[in-house]
Amino acid sequence: MAAAAATGGKPHAVVVGSGFGGLAAAIRLAYRGYHVTVLEKLDKPGGRAYVHERDGFKFDAGPTIITAPFLLEELWEMCGRRFSDDIDLRPMDPFYRIRFDDGTTFDTNADEAAMREQVAKLSPADVPGYERYLEESRKIFEVGFVQLGHVPFTHWTDMARIVPKMMKLQSYRSVYGLVSKYVKDERLRTALSFHPLLIGGNPFSVSSIYALISYLERHWGVHSAIGGTGAIVDGLVSLIEGQGSSIRCNAEVAEITTSNRKATGVKLKSGEMIAADIVVANSDFAWTHKHLLPSVKRRKWPDWRLDVSRYSNGLFVWYFGTKRQYPDVPHHSILLGPRYQGLLSDIFHKKNLADDFSLYLHRPTATDPSVAPTGCDAFYVLAPVPHLDGDTDWVERAEPYRQAVEAYLDRTVLPGLKDNLATSLVTTPIDFRERLLSYKGAGFSLEPVLWQSAWLRPHNKSEEVEHLYFVGAGTHPGAGVPGVISTARVLDKVVPDATVFAN
Repeated sequence: MAAAAATGGKPHAVVVGSGFGGLAAAIRLAYRGYHVTVLEKLDKPGGRAYVHERDGFKFDAGPTIITAPFLLEELWEMCGRRFSDDIDLRPMDPFYRIRFDDGTTFDTNADEAAMREQVAKLSPADVPGYERYLEESRKIFEVGFVQLGHVPFTHWTDMARIVPKMMKLQSYRSVYGLVSKYVKDERLRTALSFHPLLIGGNPFSVSSIYALISYLERHWGVHSAIGGTGAIVDGLVSLIEGQGSSIRCNAEVAEITTSNRKATGVKLKSGEMIAADIVVANSDFAWTHKHLLPSVKRRKWPDWRLDVSRYSNGLFVWYFGTKRQYPDVPHHSILLGPRYQGLLSDIFHKKNLADDFSLYLHRPTATDPSVAPTGCDAFYVLAPVPHLDGDTDWVERAEPYRQAVEAYLDRTVLPGLKDNLATSLVTTPIDFRERLLSYKGAGFSLEPVLWQSAWLRPHNKSEEVEHLYFVGAGTHPGAGVPGVISTARVLDKVVPDATVFAN
């Protein structure tokens, strides 16, 4: 009641963190009658979707593509606005250009005839198998995303109900295993199975339920926003402020306060206390439990359970601008190294930083010249690497690793790169741990293996503290922009209506 008195009679919801999950949660809670305060540790909103600005270049720090745009359109509709009025979303064609180590390329898009031609170019005998795989991906999508992606898994019976469907869809297989059932060419197996890496999963380990990404992309397309993903963050912030809620930056939460195992608000690093009727944590799930709940003896998620859980890979990201342009390079490229399974084993299991790598290369100026000075190109290149349980000394290794990536790009798709650099910024798993407070410096929180999915994944409603809820990559349904926005959608089912707290 004290919290409600301070917010004009409305119950008060505090959201910790302003990533996509936190921003979406704030909009949905305000729509349902809460006054919302979003608290952000960094100097501006976005979380992993932060925007770096250097020397006239703008770089999206994290997510660069938008799939399932209807999830964003819903949020705009809740605020009486149209997404298309605020955000210029452009479809990508190709979705990605995949470049194999031998220089062969494979362009992906939603055109069925064009895709059959691309498959036939690599392996004519695999065209029928490719089509059967796509149909299987569609079936998985209908169950894994349409039916289950927006519902809570708060009881073991929720899981029990879907086990028969999961068995029928062969969810016990890995994504790579499912793809391999249908196509034989190793290049095609790689091109059709890499998607789990976009959400922090090893294609050789994660459940084939994540093969739904293949169909999700074909169904809604792959898009990029003019102004970058940061333009969408700005749009979400505008919606929140238009609802009468607020976002406070440079406001790091030191503790989620509790009384009798009920969340009562938060305490900031500055010492300021903020009362709340409910708290929604968009902060890293493991970090939140280890550091923000000191007053609670944790029963479901003690330190030992968090420590033995499996976490996603880390990320090495180099943001750079060039004095010239590379018009032959598309908006999104996947540049594959000489190894696939072996490299992923080094990253996920051995935790070794290998000498070779596979890369995601983002060139937003292919679509949006505004993110770079005239005549220049903006890029970021991302390499999956081990998280901080490995023995890599990133203080020592970051620059040599960047130079190795630069040399590879120079001799393959960006000739003359070294002589045309205009600006440069590197982030490593250390930055994820220190700036984003991500446990072990993991890029996507918990790895989406079968035993860390659905009911077996952290729940959106806290199992430790009443009136505490979770959104973001570490909870159900998982990482990726559609996933984290869907975590906020799940709150509609588990957070009580604001009227419960009314005076």
